[in-house]
Amino acid sequence: MSTDRPLAVGLPPMETRRDVVLHVATRAEELGYAAFYLAEGWGHDASVLLAEIAVRTSRIRIGTGVVNVWGRSAASIAMLATSLGEVSGGRFVLGLGAGSPQLAEGLHDVAFRAPVQRLAETTRQVRRLLDGERLLPTAPGRSRPLRLAVRPSSDIPIQLAALGPEAVRLAGELADAWYPFLLPVSGLKDGIRLLEEGVARGRPGRPLPQIRPGLPVAVSPDPAEARQLAWWWVSFYLTSMGPLYARTLRAYGLGEAVDAVLGSDSVAASNGPPQRAAPLLDELTVWGDATAATQLLDRWYAAGADMPVLVLPPGRALDELDHMLEDLRPRSQAQQTVTRPALMLV
Repeated sequence: MSTDRPLAVGLPPMETRRDVVLHVATRAEELGYAAFYLAEGWGHDASVLLAEIAVRTSRIRIGTGVVNVWGRSAASIAMLATSLGEVSGGRFVLGLGAGSPQLAEGLHDVAFRAPVQRLAETTRQVRRLLDGERLLPTAPGRSRPLRLAVRPSSDIPIQLAALGPEAVRLAGELADAWYPFLLPVSGLKDGIRLLEEGVARGRPGRPLPQIRPGLPVAVSPDPAEARQLAWWWVSFYLTSMGPLYARTLRAYGLGEAVDAVLGSDSVAASNGPPQRAAPLLDELTVWGDATAATQLLDRWYAAGADMPVLVLPPGRALDELDHMLEDLRPRSQAQQTVTRPALMLV
């Protein structure tokens, strides 16, 4: 990796250990990562932990990666963003996503209907409020629409998690950045084309959003262990996190591999991917030893990513996560770390 290619770190919603979240964020700043994103699922309130991270760090950008649009109103999301923007000194990025039926209905007791429309409406309302405008009423009533009493002291970028075609177009139309998760690297070019279609239907002169794919990480000096962890990422998301991921991969021509995952006893037995599913590891994850994983990461830059987001696995030992962060850290920091001992020996 060259020094002019930024790299970010993320944690998935399954990582609920507060001490680990705080450690990873502060360690990422020490190692020169550009941003840290925390997903919100069914555990901690992401905004509370990000506020704690904001006062423990000074340089790294922080953000939600992502919060769903079912658990809060547009106004509460805008207030969350305004507050974190102020606490962080202007380093906050608001990441929004449509979530899943299980999250909307199983946790927030809200019917999961028209998710792209819900994402679009929420994003527009949040942007209006952050820009100092009044809420645009959608429900009947005689109360006067309000503005936020506290305006952000600096612009708050919005990034959207999107995989389906219409959601990706929406990101092109409304977002400052696109944050797809579990998108195949071979599909990034087509995803950028959809993003451009969304840009064309937005305001005149609108730039292409930043492209920030979320990449599951499975790095270990032991190739077998790295392969097993990469297989866990693929099998877990395809079998446990709703139909969107499988549908997306089929649309990109990976249906045979998806069928091999969904029909495999290996998912339950955890004894590695069947042969037909193995291509998904290289397509979706950054895995292997440090050298192999870096080569896979370089493919994403070559495909058009502006800032890949390395999503660390949940539930792993802290020293294992530290090794992953160090093995894949931005090259300029790696070179500094390597050269210090050599200078001391001279």
